[in-house]
Amino acid sequence: MLRVLFLTLIAAAALCAQDNYEIQVYGSETVKPGDTMIELHSNFTFSGSKAIVDGMYPTQHALHETLEITHGFNDWFETGFYVFTSENRGHGYGWVGDHIRPRVRAPESWKLPVGLSLSGEIGYQRKQYSPDTWTLELRPIIDKKLGKVYLAFNPTLDRSFHGPGVSQGVTFSPNFKVSYDVTKKVQFGIEYYGALGRIDSFDPIHEQQQQIIPSFDVDFAEGWEFNAGIGIGMTSQTDHLILKVIVGRRFNFGHSKKDEKKP
Repeated sequence: MLRVLFLTLIAAAALCAQDNYEIQVYGSETVKPGDTMIELHSNFTFSGSKAIVDGMYPTQHALHETLEITHGFNDWFETGFYVFTSENRGHGYGWVGDHIRPRVRAPESWKLPVGLSLSGEIGYQRKQYSPDTWTLELRPIIDKKLGKVYLAFNPTLDRSFHGPGVSQGVTFSPNFKVSYDVTKKVQFGIEYYGALGRIDSFDPIHEQQQQIIPSFDVDFAEGWEFNAGIGIGMTSQTDHLILKVIVGRRFNFGHSKKDEKKP
């Protein structure tokens, strides 16, 4: 019984650690057809786990960087690919794993009152960084712009297929963002990230992951994306202080404006 409890807690910690590679609340829009978005997610943990547990490296003073490449195929479908890396003090720099993420969105012709899309993310991560090596994420995405206020909700479902988290079944990891347009180029907001446990039976509060991130977004120029924030963990199972930065650039390889004018 104690062993089962121990493995369950480790699996919960692993979910938090893996989330530290890509900390983002998704909006419903997909990348435009023919465009490719290249993003770098850089996350540094000032205060996290300090010991190797069940072979998994600690997150204290770890720098996690993720390369995300997303291509838009049409008005309602895109696919993203992730390469996760980590630099851990005392353990050096290493490749963590890869994920692939197809996503569909509700066409604008449906005239829904909210933005709506659905992504599925599946991939592998080495056991030094997560005891659950093969995982699946299903992420519904709902968002809405109300004047200067933007709201986004991602009621995410997670499933492990290899590792101690398999016994948990489907878990619930809701994300939420609210932001306000301070200027036409700058938005300030609050992001929330949680990992609450089994979808049919949430963990006690002290075993959940709960993180709040005051953040800001800047529109430097068309085709660019910038987001940064400081993550504050609110439970003992959450890394307590994280700096996150996302820099993205949209490209249109081999497709010029001249081509767009052709009949």
